[in-house]
Parts: sequence; C-alpha cells; structure tokens
Amino acid sequence: MAIRDIILLPDKRLRLVSEPVTTIDDEIRTLVADMFDTMYDAPGIGLAAIQVAVPKRVVTMDLSRKEEEKQPRVFINPEIVWSSEETNVYEEGCLSIPDVHEDVERPERVRIRWMDLDGKTHEETADGLFATCVQHEIDHLNGVLFIDHISRLKRHFITKKFAKAAARRAAE
Repeated sequence: MAIRDIILLPDKRLRLVSEPVTTIDDEIRTLVADMFDTMYDAPGIGLAAIQVAVPKRVVTMDLSRKEEEKQPRVFINPEIVWSSEETNVYEEGCLSIPDVHEDVERPERVRIRWMDLDGKTHEETADGLFATCVQHEIDHLNGVLFIDHISRLKRHFITKKFAKAAARRAAE
C-alpha cells in the first residue's frame, strides 16, 4: 500500500496512550497494510500504529529471518493477561529511536490476548524474542518506550541526543 513516516524521539506523540480499535473496517485494514510496508522497508520486526502517528491499539510483527518466508502477524487491541516471574534480557532497538540498542529486562514469558483482522479473539503464550517484541510493542500502545526500562542516566543521554538532532532538523 504505502510507506508512512515513522515518528522519532522526542516526538511527544510517542507518549500517547493509544485508543482501542472499536471497528475493524477498511481504514484499519489500510493502516495494517501500510504498517507492514513501513516495517519491512525500515527494516524492523515490529511496529505499533502510534509510531506512524496513529494512536490506535494496532501492532504488526514479523519475526522471520531474512532468508525465511515472511510470517506477518497483526495484533489488534493486544493485552498481556499474564507474565512470568522469570525474566530475560534482550538487546532491544526501536524504529522510533534509530541506532540505539540497549539491554532490557522483561518477563521471560507472557500470555497475550488480541483480535485479528476478522475480529476473532486469540490467546497465546509467548516466549523468547516473541515475548520481548510483543511486550515492547504493547508498551508503545501505552506511551512507554524501551528506554524507560534502562538507567535514568542512559535514558537522559539518549533523550538529549535526539532532542538536539530534532532541533537541528527544525533549524534547517
């Protein structure tokens, strides 16, 4: 469909809490198609609608490797209904905070509930990279960034760096 612009830190819209999807219509289907085009072009493995400036609870994801067949997944109104006490640390990055990667500790396993594009509700237990990615994207829907899970000092440094870059772009 179309590649949309990904909004970058320090854009305040990244801190918005996204609204639930009440109707799965052509507008949502177009948004999902555009999100996949945008995510694959970036390239990334997950994208929340707020990252393309749409405050709706929609996530696209594809954890397949480059040499594998694509495995696109859509999560509408996803929620975590259970989290394990055991944790894992993964190096995370974000299309809205390019070229920044930090170790983030999250629950090792989560149970998620969501709707698909047909409005059918699903539940699944996620672990490994899937668990990390789905938590990262659901955080986006709640106005939380992965840098909120790292030390205050590192977060301050990253935020300041992106604020300076944004100021330079605005001055051009």
